[in-house]
Formats: sequence, C-alpha cells, structure tokens
Amino acid sequence: MKVWLLIACLIAQPASAEVFMYVDVQGNRVFTDQPKPGDARRVPLTKSNRIAANPTSAGPLIAEGSPEVQALFHYEVLRILIPEPDATIRSNTGEVIVSATNEPALQPGHHYRLLLDGQPTAEPGLSPVFPLSNIDRGSHTLSVEILDEQGRIVERTANQPFHMQRTSLAQKRRIKPCTLEDYGQRPECPLSDRPGEEKNPFLRLF
Repeated sequence: MKVWLLIACLIAQPASAEVFMYVDVQGNRVFTDQPKPGDARRVPLTKSNRIAANPTSAGPLIAEGSPEVQALFHYEVLRILIPEPDATIRSNTGEVIVSATNEPALQPGHHYRLLLDGQPTAEPGLSPVFPLSNIDRGSHTLSVEILDEQGRIVERTANQPFHMQRTSLAQKRRIKPCTLEDYGQRPECPLSDRPGEEKNPFLRLF
C-alpha cells in the first residue's frame, strides 16, 4: 500500500521532476526522485492533460440581426437635379427651387432634408422638392440628406455650389429713380431716404 501511495505522490509532482525505481535488499520496489547508483532506473511519467480555462468574454454576445449590428439601408443614387452644379440663379427676390432624386424609392420611415450652407432649411419631409426664397446674393452650397426614423443620416449628397444674383437696391434706384410718391412704396425707396420738402422762397420773407 505504501508503494502505491508513494507512486501517487510522485506522479502528482510537476512533469519536470524525474522518478527512479530500484529493488532493495528485501526485494521491495522503491520509487524515489534521487537516482541510486547501481540498478536504479528512470520511470517515465505521463504528461499532464490539464486544459487552460477559456478567457472570460469582454461583454455579452450580440445576437445576429439585432439593431446594434444591422446596417443602414443603402440608396444606389441620391443627387440634386435642380439647380445644376455651379449654376447661376438670377432672382431679385432670391428665389430658387431645389429638386432631388434617388434610387430606389424613399423607404418607409425615411425623410428628406435640405441643407443650405450646411444648415437645415426646414424640418425633414417626404417631398424631394424644396422651394427657397430671399436667398442672399453670392455663392452658396446645397446638400440633400435622407434620414431614417431615428434621425440618422442614411445618405447625403456632396455639397453642390450655386450662385445667387440679385439686383441691389442701389441698382434698382439707378434703373428707376425714386419719386416722392415711391418712398414707402418700393423697397428700394424707404421713407427714411425721402428728401425733405423744399419751402417756397417767397415764404422766407414772412
């Protein structure tokens, strides 16, 4: 019994340890980790079959098809039809109509939004046509976005430049000078610019 206990203890040692066996004078087999001169021989040990534990996951697994891994819908085409890129718009009231097109058709829950110089012009809507008015003279950029039901940008066009030309008030006054009756009636003829009425020179004597 003692022999088998000794074997169990020796086998439980690290795999790098060596075990030797010899027969003593009484005929008993002796196992030891110290080699004995003479008839001691090395006993081969079986390697450990311990398996390292799997590392703990950094977080919960995301099920396939969950909102966290779903990709946004992709439109093959989204572009501005009107005005054309780098177009010049001539309108004394600063009016322009912007129209966009997309393929495939607008998906349920999606909306259009127009950006003028990077700023939304109105709340998102279902129409790809956007009338604008009173746009300042000079160069501007347009961009159209498609948003999903969470307000995320699904698609967006590149910034497209256009140029607004409006006749200035000074130009209008040069084309058609203001009369006394025009002040307060025409935008280029404000009441504040109305000249004072000249007094009759004969009344100065009195």
